[in-house]
Amino acid sequence: MSMDQKVAVITGASQGIGAALVKAYRERDYRVVATARSVKPSSDPDVVVVPGDIGERKTAERVISEGLARFGRIDTLINNAGIFIAKPFTQYTLADYAAVMGVNLNGFFHITQLAIAQMEKQGNGHVVQVTTTLVDHANSLVPSVLASLTKGGLNAATKALAIEYAKRGIRVNAVSPGVIKTPMHAIEAYEALGSLHPIGHMGEISDIVDAILYLETASFVTGEILHVDGGQSAGH
Repeated sequence: MSMDQKVAVITGASQGIGAALVKAYRERDYRVVATARSVKPSSDPDVVVVPGDIGERKTAERVISEGLARFGRIDTLINNAGIFIAKPFTQYTLADYAAVMGVNLNGFFHITQLAIAQMEKQGNGHVVQVTTTLVDHANSLVPSVLASLTKGGLNAATKALAIEYAKRGIRVNAVSPGVIKTPMHAIEAYEALGSLHPIGHMGEISDIVDAILYLETASFVTGEILHVDGGQSAGH
């Protein structure tokens, strides 16, 4: 087995953006380590599937160790896994809080720490977070303090990590989406959700995939929060 082929780790890989990223990176001849709670087995010998809760350290350890055992390297980590619960702030339960913090922040911390440790040994790497434009442009129609708390933290961590590792060959960026047509949104809600964007419609999964692939090849870009949100972050 050649060790020259690059390897991407993708969290939240079972559906939507994550599944599309697995396909896109394979089309670019990356080997892929795909993880999610309910991720399905793959018949592709260049895809390692690791089911589990990314909020647990043991899952992150398995993802990195199995990727290294099979492919020998980790070049890219895409922190795509996330939970979004839209509720008025006073209606969040402790279970809501634990769930969102567990995936959005704990999941990021565990696997990013392990992936960057490997990237340091290699002398290069790239990390991308998928966050949300609600961090920069709160909307009274979409109460989402827990999303802003956690994904806003990821935006801040993206810049901090980009600076910390800039001279060690590791780039760190984020993509900040608007509302994207994924399985989590009912088709009958598309018109209302589309109206949240100045451009007048929701985004497509391909819009986010294309943005991440741009960052993958943009060797002079690090610490960037790339908004792919139909103009939401610019205003209304």
